[in-house]
Amino acid sequence: MGFDICWLISQIVTLIQIVLFIWIILGWLVAFNVVNAHNRFVATVMDIAGRIVRPMLAPIQRIIPPLGGLDLSPIVLLLGLEFLRRILCRLLITLL
Repeated sequence: MGFDICWLISQIVTLIQIVLFIWIILGWLVAFNVVNAHNRFVATVMDIAGRIVRPMLAPIQRIIPPLGGLDLSPIVLLLGLEFLRRILCRLLITLL
């Protein structure tokens, strides 16, 4: 049972990490005019990814403001998600 819950947590964290990477990369591509933000597909993907990622980034951004235009909150979120995954899986496997 613990392994199954650990697998589920791992999959959810991996999906969030993938969505975060997509949001970051699309943001860079839009910023450097590689893709057009007015393209319906790009705008839809950015909107969906932003709705998933922004609520998780907001508390981190309140604590760590951008440093010289560089936003470190996605890195902190990635590290936090990985830490959460490892801690929860260890707890579940040892307890169950």
